[in-house]
Amino acid sequence: MSALPIETPRASAPNRKSPVTFGRLAEMKRAGDPIVMVTAYDHPSAEVAQNAGVDLILVGDSAAMVVLGHSSTVPITMNEMIMLCSAVRRGAATPLIIGDMPFGSYESSNETAVMNAQRFIKEAGCDAVKLEGGGTSVERARAIISAGIPVMGHVGLTPQTAAALGGFKAQGRTAAAAQKVIRDAQALEDAGCFSVVVEAVPAAVGEELTKRLGIPTIGIGAGRDTDGQVLVYHDLLGLRDGPNAKFVKRYADLRGQAIAAVTTYSDEVRAGIYPGPEHVYSIEPGELSELRETLGSINASEDQS
Repeated sequence: MSALPIETPRASAPNRKSPVTFGRLAEMKRAGDPIVMVTAYDHPSAEVAQNAGVDLILVGDSAAMVVLGHSSTVPITMNEMIMLCSAVRRGAATPLIIGDMPFGSYESSNETAVMNAQRFIKEAGCDAVKLEGGGTSVERARAIISAGIPVMGHVGLTPQTAAALGGFKAQGRTAAAAQKVIRDAQALEDAGCFSVVVEAVPAAVGEELTKRLGIPTIGIGAGRDTDGQVLVYHDLLGLRDGPNAKFVKRYADLRGQAIAAVTTYSDEVRAGIYPGPEHVYSIEPGELSELRETLGSINASEDQS
C-alpha cells in the first residue's frame, strides 16, 4: 500500500481512493493534520465511515454495550469481535481497521495475546489491534509487535478495568495521576505501538502527553490538542438513548428519526394505507382468470372427495 499525499484541508470529506497507511499517520502527526477515527461494528456503518473519509476505524469492544446490550465492555467474546471485525472489513477498504482485543484475550500471557491478535489479522482482515492500559499490557504489546502485528495502545480511562479506576470517570486529574498516564503512554511507544488512544483526561494532560510522544495520539475526552479524535458511531449519530459522556457531541438524532419512521409505518399498516398501489406487483388478467379457474377446480375436487 502506498502512502497518501498530504491533502489540503477542506470542508467536505476527502474522496480517498488509496488505503491509509501507518506511514501516512506518522506524516499526519508531523504535519499537524488532524486524524479522524470512528468506531464501526458492521458492514453498513463501515461503508458510512469510508464514504465520510475517515482515516481509522476502530471495531471497539464498546460493541458489547452499544450493539449487544451489555452494561459494560467486559462480556464480549473473541468470536463476537472477530465476526464484527470481518463485517467491517467487508465494508471498508481505505481506512485502517483496528480490532479491539476484548477483556480476557491478552492479559494472561504473551502467548495468549499473540494468538488472539493473530486471529484479528488472519480471520477478520484487520490491519492492527488495540489493547488497554500500561503495566503488563506493555509487555503484551511488545510481544504482539514482535510477532509482526501493529498495536495501538490505550491510556487514561480504560473501560475494561473501569471498576478498578473508580467507575467511568476522568483520569489524570492530579499531578501524580497525570504523570502515570503519560508514563504509560511513553512505555507503549517504547514497546513499538504505532499510536495510542487517550481517554477521559484533562485537556492540558492530553496536550502535554501529545507533545512528549513521537507517535500519534487519538483523543476521546482528552481535549483538542491530541493528534486526532475518536467517537463511538452510535453516540455521534444519536442512535442510543440515555445520557452520554461529557465529551460526546451528537451530530444527528437518528434514534429519534428511526422511532418516528417506524411509528409512521405502524400507523399506516393499521390504517390500511401501506402497502399502496405503487408497492404491489401485478398479474395479467388472463393469467389471474386461469389461476382462479384452476383453484376452483381443485377446490371442487377436494369437496367431492
